[in-house]
Amino acid sequence: MLANRRHGCRRSIMKRRILLVCLVIIIVSQIPFAYRRYRLSRLNKTIQQLASQRIPQQTENGYVDYRGVIHVHTALGGHSTGNFAELISAAKANQLDFVIMTEHPQSEFDTSAMTLSGTHAGVLFINGNEVATSNGDRLLLIPGSLSAASMNTQSTQEIIEKQKAAGGLALAAYPAESQNWQSTSIDGVEIYNLFTNARRYNALVGFFDGLWSYGSYPDLMFANFFARPTENLTRWDQAITERRRKLVATAGNDAHSNIGLNLNDGSGKQWLGIKLDPYERSFRTVRTHVLIPKDKELSRESLLEAISQGHCYVSFDLFGDPKGFDFAVAASQLKIMGDEIVFSEGLRLTASAPLVSRFVLIKDGSVIDQKLGSAADFSLSTSGNYRLEVYLDSLPSPVKGQPWILSNPIYVR
Repeated sequence: MLANRRHGCRRSIMKRRILLVCLVIIIVSQIPFAYRRYRLSRLNKTIQQLASQRIPQQTENGYVDYRGVIHVHTALGGHSTGNFAELISAAKANQLDFVIMTEHPQSEFDTSAMTLSGTHAGVLFINGNEVATSNGDRLLLIPGSLSAASMNTQSTQEIIEKQKAAGGLALAAYPAESQNWQSTSIDGVEIYNLFTNARRYNALVGFFDGLWSYGSYPDLMFANFFARPTENLTRWDQAITERRRKLVATAGNDAHSNIGLNLNDGSGKQWLGIKLDPYERSFRTVRTHVLIPKDKELSRESLLEAISQGHCYVSFDLFGDPKGFDFAVAASQLKIMGDEIVFSEGLRLTASAPLVSRFVLIKDGSVIDQKLGSAADFSLSTSGNYRLEVYLDSLPSPVKGQPWILSNPIYVR
């Protein structure tokens, strides 16, 4: 009996040791996530400090900066649980000026005709489609098309030509997944896609990040996986340089509002639920800013015209409001990003931003100069395609060294 007691005591001690080891392992395994939460708190504090340091717009370029989002889906096209009410509310909460819808087509009905269009709650909505081509490309058609559902049997170039004939725009989505668009007459390229970037986030890491950070910093969890879209930028630069053509850059929010867990009753009423990618959060993260002349009102026509001209830039607004950013030809403020100009001796490009920044000048895909401040002046020695990447070097990890603004080029011929 004594031996049994001793044996039982040893087993009890062993169990306690095992439990203690497990507890230590759990605690140690969470140290990195606690540190990641600390990084987000530090980033949040820096963003708030930057917001208080904004510099009034220094230049008068004759344009109004309208902010909005491109590449948005609802339940109409499948792959989404989002509805119109959520979408309008999110756009209004973010004080957006425009939202460009890109519904997936359905064979039974015209999703572009049935989605949001016109002005709702003070926000301009434009109806469009996302379509697949027989070449394997994916295109964003703005506005959308009645025949979108049958376009998967048509080539990329055929679809682009039809879209242009109808007065619309065709943008290449997910440019790194196919190179066919580079040999077409496409209007522009989605150089950044939020959904594609998010797919790089490890699900297990994201789960523990959520446990530690979601309650306090749900928006800034984006910072844990944000990365400069290097491959897309390289392909965009190459297509412009090799084909000697203009090619507009936009951002894709690729908003579906469909990631999360929900518990509903038989009537559809939600009793419990959490959504990790609500429209409001997606719209706050990355935006396309479009510059429209002050003598023109914001409308479907003026917006699409400005985008087609490349009078726009991509900004990760989550880190700071970029309004006031300017990139133009010196002494000729009518020539801004997206425009062409003939090279001449003494030609200079100027840039300014509402925060102290690092302006990185890129020519034909290669960095040629960098300047720090709230404004920059660059002298040019030759023709080329010049664009800017703007960095907030004061931002700490995990976004240290990541871009804040990506401009369209000024084409010097």
